[in-house]
Amino acid sequence: MGKAILLCDMVSFYASVEKLHRPDLDNKPVVVAGDPERRSGVILAACPVAKRYGVKTAMPLWEAQNHCPHVVVIKPRMQTYIEISLAITELMQSYTDKVEIFSIDEQFLEVDDVVADQVAASLQEDILRHLGLQSRVGIGTTKSLAKMACDHFAKKNNKGIYRLRQDQLEDTLWPLDIGKLFGVGKRMEAHFRNMAIRTIGQLANYPVDLLQKRWGINGVVLHQTAWGIDSSPVSPNTHNRNKAIGHHITLPKDYALWKDIRVPLQELSEEVARRVRANGYMGKVVGVGAGGQDLNERTGFHRQVSLHEPTNDGKVIYQAAKNLFDKFWDGYPIRSLGVSLNGLEDGTYRQLSLFESSLEREELNETVDSIKERYGADAIMYATSLTAAGLAKERAKKIGGHYR
Repeated sequence: MGKAILLCDMVSFYASVEKLHRPDLDNKPVVVAGDPERRSGVILAACPVAKRYGVKTAMPLWEAQNHCPHVVVIKPRMQTYIEISLAITELMQSYTDKVEIFSIDEQFLEVDDVVADQVAASLQEDILRHLGLQSRVGIGTTKSLAKMACDHFAKKNNKGIYRLRQDQLEDTLWPLDIGKLFGVGKRMEAHFRNMAIRTIGQLANYPVDLLQKRWGINGVVLHQTAWGIDSSPVSPNTHNRNKAIGHHITLPKDYALWKDIRVPLQELSEEVARRVRANGYMGKVVGVGAGGQDLNERTGFHRQVSLHEPTNDGKVIYQAAKNLFDKFWDGYPIRSLGVSLNGLEDGTYRQLSLFESSLEREELNETVDSIKERYGADAIMYATSLTAAGLAKERAKKIGGHYR
């Protein structure tokens, strides 16, 4: 018996949750957006009513208000969304043990092919009945087909369910714009258009050896995706096997001076280290990314460096990050900053150095972790975090960069 993969996506998730809790907003245009006074003032979710006015996700808030002056703007409540997302996962697990979280509002399921359509309809009904939320479901033989079925076809189907069949791709998927192929971002789309590849079908029929010559394995993967080929399984524990842990933030204003930049850089390094320790890992590769202030001109950098030995110490991560900044920062003001620890491995055992002991640092880190766990992320921090450049105290009130 064959298997089918479903991709279930909540309709306007954040906005739908807010309207569910506020019946007075039922027929009003509603968007969930960050603080309009800061760079986070972009649309995270727009309800169907708002979308009819031309409001779209990722649109700047000011632009959305130009399209719809009477739009109701609600700040995100990430803790609520996470709890509801987990409830959706539990509901899905009553259908199958093969459930993989793809994002906060999208999840893959693997079921027997003969019952896939029935499961999709029943799942929609259960989510609506138990949680009051509408959903769309894409069905395919692979994860990429299920994703594209959901994104490009289910939303146009009255039932909100669509099966993208492998033997009908020429008539259904191939006529779509190349930018709609799963895995193709804006930059790759531009490259394809420069090669006169404007539809998914044109990519599917492009010589794969030329794609491989130019793009390596990524060119082959995208060619296979256009043919509906995707060997990646539905992995329930995919998020438990981290290869990297990192944090990326958009700064509330442009940071032009090193004395200001070093503060959030140190905060991010410590937060990454805390998360790495909490997951029982150590890592050997530190990555740093800084985005320039001008979106129309490429400034900033993204680089990484390998350490002599694995670590989960924020002080070590920060020193490596600082060295990367010293070497690669172009001196232009930055608007975003990120730190990551890659090459993760089990942190239970480690090779001890003959020349220096890290036991005191480990004990200190454990103490700090326990204090933060008990009293909150802002219970203990560097004094520099209390300066105007510090973000840790404000970030402690948020989840995923948004207020709880």
